[in-house]
Amino acid sequence: MATVSIPAGTSALLLDIEGTTTPITFVKDILFPYIREHLEDYLSTHWEEDECKQDVHLLKKQIEEDMRQNRACPVHAVDQTVHTDEEKAIREVVDNVLWQMAADRKSTALKQLQGHMWRSAYASGRIKGEIYQDVIPSIKRWRGQGLKVFIYSSGSVEAQKLLFGYSVEGDVLDLFDGHFDTSIGAKVDGKSYERIAERIGCQPEEITFLTDVTREAKAAEEAGVNVLVVVRPGNMELTDEERAHYNLITSFSQLELTRRA
Repeated sequence: MATVSIPAGTSALLLDIEGTTTPITFVKDILFPYIREHLEDYLSTHWEEDECKQDVHLLKKQIEEDMRQNRACPVHAVDQTVHTDEEKAIREVVDNVLWQMAADRKSTALKQLQGHMWRSAYASGRIKGEIYQDVIPSIKRWRGQGLKVFIYSSGSVEAQKLLFGYSVEGDVLDLFDGHFDTSIGAKVDGKSYERIAERIGCQPEEITFLTDVTREAKAAEEAGVNVLVVVRPGNMELTDEERAHYNLITSFSQLELTRRA
């Protein structure tokens, strides 16, 4: 397996999750089906709790924004203060969440609710976060070489911490220096990477971003961030042009830090 140099001047590595640290199948075959199967029961059980009310309020604001933008969505008001029929109100939330998931939406409202549902599943041991075998040893090596390691995923920070806190490798959260999600901006928007650099306290060119999605890679490049595209089984096929343009890795163990002379 050919080694690939981490770009000179890198002080921080920024890692995507799905298709990069974690198999896409874990998200598609375990995490998402769990939401679909348990959503109605979860809402019924927690409906009167403050956290659930906040989640529903955020979904309502998202629906209002979607309607302003003329996005097709189930048209109804998600508002616990108006409905007297709790069952109907819950059904409307379920309809909206399932619609967002079917459309592969990355809205903060959706991710927050999902994160809260996954929390109880992880804590009870029903779910364990999957991580590729090359990931943890590589992160430990990079940190030993003085690099900082951050996560940037469209899944909420809470969902990220659950995955790594209740992983097949145990609790590995102490390996990360911070977490970012869509609250800092979309992963296909170059401005998001500028904000992350500012938050980390370094220049964009001091960050190397690892992702399997070339649209994200393009946005990071536009912000001046170094990019490596991760090729894993089940990831989206790259075009010949993309393969020629990006530095590719198939395992984190390929990545070596080259010290300046």
